[in-house]
Amino acid sequence: MTKAVVLGAGSWGTTFAKVLADAGTDVTLWTRRSEVADAIVTRHENPDYLPGITLPAALSATADHQKALDGADIVVLAVPSQSLRGNLERWAGAIGADATLLSLAKGIESVTLLRMSEVISQVAAVDPSRVAVLSGPNLAREIALEQPTATVVACTDEARAMAIQKSCATGYFRPYTNTDVIGCEIGGACKNVIALACGMASGIGLGENTIATLITRGLAETIRLGVALGGKAPTLAGLAGVGDLVATCNSPLSRNRSFGERLGLGDSLESAQAATNGQVAEGVKSCTSVRALAAAHGVEMPLTDAVHQVCHEGLAVRDAVGILLGRRVKPE
Repeated sequence: MTKAVVLGAGSWGTTFAKVLADAGTDVTLWTRRSEVADAIVTRHENPDYLPGITLPAALSATADHQKALDGADIVVLAVPSQSLRGNLERWAGAIGADATLLSLAKGIESVTLLRMSEVISQVAAVDPSRVAVLSGPNLAREIALEQPTATVVACTDEARAMAIQKSCATGYFRPYTNTDVIGCEIGGACKNVIALACGMASGIGLGENTIATLITRGLAETIRLGVALGGKAPTLAGLAGVGDLVATCNSPLSRNRSFGERLGLGDSLESAQAATNGQVAEGVKSCTSVRALAAAHGVEMPLTDAVHQVCHEGLAVRDAVGILLGRRVKPE
């Protein structure tokens, strides 16, 4: 039987561990705090991140990463993008020699401008063919409630992608495989930024036409960046692009959408963070690194630039929307 470990017990990490267990995979969830591991094992619940959701009895948990990683064929990295490097540096020595590493993180590393798969390959000193990413319309709580969805497992080694696919396929979670790692990662990183913009627009009272415009133009700039980096446009027209984008930009379950809405209502970054259970949305940091990555490759991303200015340069949300809508007219 395939053995998997999920490193990170936030809402998405816990949910994906549940998916693996429901698919019949032997899975252990690593948590930073022993009391969370105890709650998962004894009460079959993660009260901090998935309250009210019953977890499979077969799902084990521990706060000992060495124990969790022992014998794991699939190592799932479920920590935020900007903390991935530091965590992986502590874990790397315990990862098996032929284990597949699967990233759930969505973002671009701030200092290096590396994609998450590149960070993993560098820090764990593994060939890129051993690194996979997962992306799609994957709102954690809906999946934990076993509402049907689909996702993409991308890896340049098709056999590894198929092994992951088999390990997480359930009646409610349908994984597809892809070899376009770059396209999947760029879609996952950019959608958080676009969701912030949609939330901001909603917060100042703008309606569905504006949201649809932001989603569509956000997709256009995402595709420009993805293709410039070597990704494929069809990937970004699929589940890892449009699918993830639509879910994240429209759902109140989306942390980035909700965070952006707080900013649109006039909250500061600090008060918006307090209103979202003390968690900073990934897009707040990713907007800066995505903007820098785009600039390095000569790609124009006006929506991303506007979000960066709101989050980090004091630009008012209404002024940002005015700048975007006041751009010169041109053919689509």
